[in-house]
Amino acid sequence: MNSNDIIVRPIVSEKTSEMMENNKFVFKVSRKANKQLVKKAIKDLFGVTVEKVNIINVRGKKKRVRADFGRTSAWKKAIVTLSPNDKIEIFDAQ
Repeated sequence: MNSNDIIVRPIVSEKTSEMMENNKFVFKVSRKANKQLVKKAIKDLFGVTVEKVNIINVRGKKKRVRADFGRTSAWKKAIVTLSPNDKIEIFDAQ
């Protein structure tokens, strides 16, 4: 898998902004990704040292569509902890 295929997009919210103060960054990742692939992809894309990766499977939510019920897609979230002297620049620009 290519590094760009593993990391789908960063997740920016109020909670993740608070996590950035502790050098933790949150990304939506491919459903096929594991911790080692995420660590390698972050290192390749941003050139930073990754200390720890936590992965969470997020279930799809039930949604009502007229008379039927459907589901949103399930996805995978990765919380990446960087070494104390590293930062990812795309989060600083926002």
